[in-house]
This record gives sequence, C-alpha cells and structure tokens, in this order.
Amino acid sequence: MATFRSTEEAREYFQGDRFATQAGMQVDELTEEYSVCSMVLNENHKNANGGIMGGVMFTLADLAFASLSNNIHMPTVAQQVSINYLSAPKGTKLFARAVCKKNGSRTIVINVDVTDDSGRDIAQFVGSGFKL
Repeated sequence: MATFRSTEEAREYFQGDRFATQAGMQVDELTEEYSVCSMVLNENHKNANGGIMGGVMFTLADLAFASLSNNIHMPTVAQQVSINYLSAPKGTKLFARAVCKKNGSRTIVINVDVTDDSGRDIAQFVGSGFKL
C-alpha cells in the first residue's frame, strides 16, 4: 500500500526537501513501481568550468530515490548510494526515473537513471535504503 494517496500529496511532502526544491527539482510521477523527478537547468547549476555540477544530478537522483522508497515504506533512509556519471547534459532539462529492484522486509534497492531532454544518458544511481 502506497504512503501517498497521489503524486500531488507527495509533491507537497517533498517541498520539505528544501535543497532539492530550491534548486528547481520536483516530483512529476509517483507509483509503487516507479518515480519520475525533473528539473530545468539554469546558470545556478553550473560549475566553474561551465558544466553542470555533479551534485545537481546526484540530488535529482536522490529525490527520485527518496520519493519512491518512501512511497513504498515511510520512513526509509538511504543506507548506501553510488552514482556513475555517464555524459555531460546537453539539454536544458533533466529527468530521474527510479525503479525498485528489491523490496525486502528491512531494506530496499532502487536504480535511478538520469537523462536529459535530448535523450542523452547522464548518470546511473543505485541506492540501498533501510526501512525504519
């Protein structure tokens, strides 16, 4: 049984993730099987070399992980995460799609693919969560 009755309820809840929301990230879709979060890139997301900071992609993936894991079981906290950066974003918008790979009695494993609006694969994130 899902924690949130609707995506809108989840959006309201995750407004409390101020770092992500102030960076322009939002929950777009949420079910018990997947989550999609997105953001529009702007000058504030760039590093000193003019590229998008790795922390931007990480935070977006983390929001997708958090929304899905906490929709499956509230509360779930990150236990271990890793990210592989694949390509620099070329588009103007990023998407993070999270899917549950294992939903155990105490732990959960979620894979998150980050892409941009040009269809480019940007990053792969794997998160293990602990159900409190």
